[in-house]
Amino acid sequence: MKSKIAKIPKQDRPREKLARLGPAALSDQELMAILIGSGTRGNDVLTLSGRIVARLDEARGSLSLDDLVAIDGIGPAKATLIAAAMEFFRRRIRPEGVKISKAEDVLPLVLHYADRKQEHFLAISLNGANEVITTRVVSIGLVNTTQVHPREVFADPITDRASAVIVAHNHPSGRLEPSKEDREVTRKLKDAGRILGIKLLDHIIFSKKGIYSFLDHALL
Repeated sequence: MKSKIAKIPKQDRPREKLARLGPAALSDQELMAILIGSGTRGNDVLTLSGRIVARLDEARGSLSLDDLVAIDGIGPAKATLIAAAMEFFRRRIRPEGVKISKAEDVLPLVLHYADRKQEHFLAISLNGANEVITTRVVSIGLVNTTQVHPREVFADPITDRASAVIVAHNHPSGRLEPSKEDREVTRKLKDAGRILGIKLLDHIIFSKKGIYSFLDHALL
């Protein structure tokens, strides 16, 4: 049986695609496939990279060496490589200081989640100058008041000493219109933020087709 990578036309394989279009054109899964280099017996590199990205999403981007080694197909060598890359990114390439002036400014921070098969709910902590402190995954799954509780959204921004937050989530269907649940979650988060003194600046729904801003549609 051919591996997933072997079924992809050569020019569209991760390394060749990066050389042709640049790294921004690749999905998280494709970038991880380049980083780990190869799969293992019974674990195609794209399947393996997909598992790693899924675990990173679930763990809000933070995995220990033990967590990495626990992923089927990841041994000590690949685990240390991934851990080193994550630490390098943490030190050097964090989006701190990026100023958010309009909804479109959020896209570079979240757009790589647009290809996820499940909804990913994200919270972006901002300082008093509307500069990004950090971006985190709050929950994975349908956006509703059970999954997206104010305590989960605001716990880290409180620790960050954030002045405001922007929340965002992807719609795997591609449709950008907010659901009843999206509106209810937004109302609850706005009310909670008012009590906590951390303003909810916007709720952004995004897909590969574009974005929908609650603020721009006067829903905040």
